[in-house]
Amino acid sequence: MSVAVGSAGGAAGDPGPEARAEARQALAAAVRPRRFGAWYVAEHRFRVMRSYLQTVLVTGFGNPLLYLLAMGLGLGSLVSANLGPNAVDGVSYLAFVAPALLCTAAVTVASEEFTYPIMLGFKWNPTFFGINASPIAPGQIIDGVVIAVVARILGTSAIYFAFMVIFGAVPSPWGWVSILVGTLGGLAFGAPVMAYVATLEQDTGQIAMLMRFVLLPMSLFSGTFFPLSSMPPSLQWIGWISPLWHSTELSRVFTYGMSEPLWLSAVHVVYLVALFVAFWLWSRRIAARRLNK
Repeated sequence: MSVAVGSAGGAAGDPGPEARAEARQALAAAVRPRRFGAWYVAEHRFRVMRSYLQTVLVTGFGNPLLYLLAMGLGLGSLVSANLGPNAVDGVSYLAFVAPALLCTAAVTVASEEFTYPIMLGFKWNPTFFGINASPIAPGQIIDGVVIAVVARILGTSAIYFAFMVIFGAVPSPWGWVSILVGTLGGLAFGAPVMAYVATLEQDTGQIAMLMRFVLLPMSLFSGTFFPLSSMPPSLQWIGWISPLWHSTELSRVFTYGMSEPLWLSAVHVVYLVALFVAFWLWSRRIAARRLNK
């Protein structure tokens, strides 16, 4: 009985040695992207950030200088003139407001990086679909975006903290922890935003409304410029659910030793971590559903 021979020289159904070798090479080439896919995506985001590096640097250095001058020294001098040098919470207004400004800067960066870049990757310039055509999984795409945003928020927070030290707004030696707290607060705000934007098929003003009706009120009613307790009880709930308030209060504990029960500090940490983890995982599920259609 004769045996059918394939084009590669093997029996029928046998791909042949050359095809098998190519398959092994393809599998070997896919190992590294599957293992380090998130870091490849993060590298992609860093390269994209280079296109607006000038904006990143100008805002990174300009914002802390202007805000600390205006709010800390400008408004702070008026507060001190009327209420004394230890006007707010037993410290100067500059020391009181500086950690809140750092956390606000971290949240602002998160709002930038978790909105339009996510919409870009899914819709406007669907690079996420191209990346997903490689061995990189949808969850790794989300992880890579998060890694890149963490790096930018850490850098922004570190620069802000350096200016706080220059302005004399960090009485405590533990003040550097506010860099990590601000980063966590930015992620706790940014992860829900990322999950929401990942569900959008079209941007018909939703992102702009998010900035105006979520980010702006949160900045004003989260104990940023004055203690939350000075607000009417009917408005204090905004601060309680705001990741900015939790990160600001925790940062004040480290920057000037604000008096606070240990259990409340633990609540701040648990709340921020829970927000980030829950919506980060949800974002991964949304990405898998959209990219694997």
